[in-house]
Amino acid sequence: MSVHLLLSAGRGPQECAWALARLLRRLEVDAARHGLETHRADTVPGERPGTYRSVLVRISGAGAEAFAASWTGTLCWQAPSPYRAGAGRKNWYVTAQPCQVDAPRTAFREADVDIVACRTGGPGGQHRNKASTAVRATHRPTGIVVVVDTERQFSLNRGIALRLLRERIEQGDEAAERAATAARRRVHDELVRGDPVRVERPS
Repeated sequence: MSVHLLLSAGRGPQECAWALARLLRRLEVDAARHGLETHRADTVPGERPGTYRSVLVRISGAGAEAFAASWTGTLCWQAPSPYRAGAGRKNWYVTAQPCQVDAPRTAFREADVDIVACRTGGPGGQHRNKASTAVRATHRPTGIVVVVDTERQFSLNRGIALRLLRERIEQGDEAAERAATAARRRVHDELVRGDPVRVERPS
């Protein structure tokens, strides 16, 4: 069992990127204490060495989802700024949200397609109207349906229907991947300062 958690400093100042690095290490230590493995799947460095604007962490092991939930939301690192002496602010916020990384691909198998011969009207003469040469193809796992009557032979229409189904399934998978990418990008704009689910401090 694994889950991905995206930590982001959002549009915050450089201290937030510094806080993210410290919260990330705290999360990794906490995960190890729970018998979980962590892997930094993707990192975007901050302006200063050792800081991050965002980190995508994969958490693996029994209880990974519950652990990720305990770190989901606004996180606060409470410490003075290491960059601005005398700055009064001591609370630096980071957001953490579970996210989908790879949208699952839909395997296309002809065995999952119901093919039904049917009649359609329109041009083509009596042969088209009397013979069931048109094809209605339904992909059961997705519910996608296509009807093809462009050819006067059932076998040709069947081949076209299968190709159209495959293309529409691939288009749906691509749209799901774009939606997952857009959702990850939105996390960077969803940082809420205040009311953190966790407040961590230097040991």
